[in-house]
Amino acid sequence: MNFILFDDLQIRQSLLPLTFTRPVGEIRIGIQTISEKWQAYLQSEISFYTQDYLQTKFPVILADDNVFINGAVCPTQTLVEAIQQLAPDTALLQRETILAYRSKEAKDTFENTITFEGTVRIIRHAIDIYTHNGEQIINDFQRITSGRTSQPINDRFTAFYNESQIFIEEGVDLKSVVLDATHGPIYIGKGASLSIGALIQGPFAICENSVVNMGAKMRRNTTIGPHCKVGGEISNSVIFGNSNKGHEGFMGNSVIGEWCNWGADTNNSNLKNDYSKVELWSYVSNRYENTGSQFVGLIMGDHSKCGINTMFNTGTVVGVNCNIFGADFQPKHIPSFSWSNGNGTFKTYHLRKANQVARAVLERRGKEFDAVEEQILKAIFEMI
Repeated sequence: MNFILFDDLQIRQSLLPLTFTRPVGEIRIGIQTISEKWQAYLQSEISFYTQDYLQTKFPVILADDNVFINGAVCPTQTLVEAIQQLAPDTALLQRETILAYRSKEAKDTFENTITFEGTVRIIRHAIDIYTHNGEQIINDFQRITSGRTSQPINDRFTAFYNESQIFIEEGVDLKSVVLDATHGPIYIGKGASLSIGALIQGPFAICENSVVNMGAKMRRNTTIGPHCKVGGEISNSVIFGNSNKGHEGFMGNSVIGEWCNWGADTNNSNLKNDYSKVELWSYVSNRYENTGSQFVGLIMGDHSKCGINTMFNTGTVVGVNCNIFGADFQPKHIPSFSWSNGNGTFKTYHLRKANQVARAVLERRGKEFDAVEEQILKAIFEMI
């Protein structure tokens, strides 16, 4: 079988702005991205059937016998077994959602269907990423660490609780840290650094080569993706990777894409003063929709950055490539390629300048801002 993660178009739309720059299956939740989870379960390479402008970076590989899997679905062993048993030209459904289908080509109608009765975690909305992050950290931790031995904690000034639920990969640097895995596991990826005085509560994951700065407070259900630098206080949030929140300030119930930067003492609200349910901008309806949740922070697309002392209101959505500054609370929706100074009006962040900044940011990390990346941002710019 040849495995392909496809974008459910309705779900992809509801996950914007995060899916402007990636297929749905490249969303990080728990320790790994959804695609990395599927590769581990299937022991097979995965390709992507996604938007045309993303297909060059995330190519689809077709064969005579393909299994298309919904990229918003997190795998379980039971689901994997059901997918592997699919007959040709058959789809696996749960209610009206297509979980997977086996076919020579991509399609959306099927004569033969099977209903999957097991439990399925589908990431339908951006807030689902942090809502279910703790659960996915636990699941990933059990699978990734099964049969393996953690590196020892050699620093005599580091305090740890429930050591069996702490796993440290090679090359990790720990100095006078508190690791509290009482309420869930703590996973520390290769080459990660946890600096003096950092306080870590599980469930928590920090991926390879990321840094937690001195005195930082990492609260439960938080994931720091690879090549990030974080400080201050972070709670129940997911940073996809290659982004920085290096200074003091609070981040809570938030999802941050790649190549983002938070200026010093930036804060986001995650709870309204009247404790009412939070509305969030929807790219499906182009209006604010009630999330049904009291705790909603910030959703920020790739390449967006904010200056020092930025204030984000409860339930704010920031698009791709935004430049944000100013002393007032920011608008609750900042469209992609916008400059926002907090007064409710926007200026266009012109593509040429945005590309210059993106190129400089990637080069600092030893990455190339090539023609493929430039084409993706151009396609997004032309959508707005």
